[in-house]
Amino acid sequence: MSKEDPKYKSALQEQDGIEPPKVLSDVSAKSIKAKRQKQPSITDLVNGITNGDITALSRAITLVESTNPNHNKKANEVITACLPYANKSVRIGITGVPGVGKSTFIEAFGSHLTDLGKKIAVLAVDPSSTLSKGSILGDKTRMEDLVKNQNAFIRPSPSGNSLGGVARKTRETIILCEAAGFDTIMIETVGVGQSETAVHSMVDFFLLLKLAGAGDELQGIKRGIIEMADAIVINKADGDNLRAAKSAKVEFNRALHLYPEKDSGWSPKVSLCSALKQTGIAEVWELITEYLNTTKANNYFEHNRHNQNKFWLLQTIEERLKSNFYNSEKIKKELENQLALVEAGKTTPFVAAEYLLSL
Repeated sequence: MSKEDPKYKSALQEQDGIEPPKVLSDVSAKSIKAKRQKQPSITDLVNGITNGDITALSRAITLVESTNPNHNKKANEVITACLPYANKSVRIGITGVPGVGKSTFIEAFGSHLTDLGKKIAVLAVDPSSTLSKGSILGDKTRMEDLVKNQNAFIRPSPSGNSLGGVARKTRETIILCEAAGFDTIMIETVGVGQSETAVHSMVDFFLLLKLAGAGDELQGIKRGIIEMADAIVINKADGDNLRAAKSAKVEFNRALHLYPEKDSGWSPKVSLCSALKQTGIAEVWELITEYLNTTKANNYFEHNRHNQNKFWLLQTIEERLKSNFYNSEKIKKELENQLALVEAGKTTPFVAAEYLLSL
């Protein structure tokens, strides 16, 4: 039978679905819409955060990360109200090249800490694409066991265009997490660019994850990232790789002796672990505890935090000045003119910059 035949009926036909009760549908739709439109007040957010409400914490962090001026104003008020409840945590920065096992280590380490009765927050910064501006935000997928833990909070954030891949508002997020009762804050960097420098300026302890047999041992004699580290942890120290890991530990220990003594009075240590096999994890926490005892006894802990606050004050001023400059309508208009003049060879970038800054 051909399709043109009036008696022809295809087996592939769309059937009418079951129509939901209109009253229920309208009520549900209105309820959902009302919930989405209703924005919690500053008081509601602060009360929720200080009572450990994760929903309130998440909404406040979203405000902090927003580029909307109205959201920024509200976020600043929330942060200010939360300050009396903050600064009672240990802030740990964790970095390492892609593939070193940062997410696996954080999950194993975080689980160990929650077993000890700690409440941990993981602020994982995902690299944003310079082309699409998108970010995978896959840390919750990689830490599938820790994300189910009632005493753990994982917040992946897109790095955007901020310094070296560190989310612009990470430091404010730390304050909110502390106010929510999290006593251990871990910040995972993307492991590239200058993100390590930015994270180092907002944490108490800086941990560098390394791999054995990847040529990383040679980096130990160079200044830079290793000079900032308070501890080097060689991950994936298991199976056939254990011997190489032990050899790398010796090399790193030798290299660390070449560096001048730290202001903290702490001598960086090298440790082995296998996040996958969950070995050496407890030793890493013992090492951090030893560092905290040392730096609190010699008052470096508080001194370092005061210096960090000064640094972030200056950073915030620079950021605000830059934002105000580029958002000025007068500057926007003149910038286009100066760009056209530069392109036409009628002025230089330096003269154009001086002119714009003088407006």
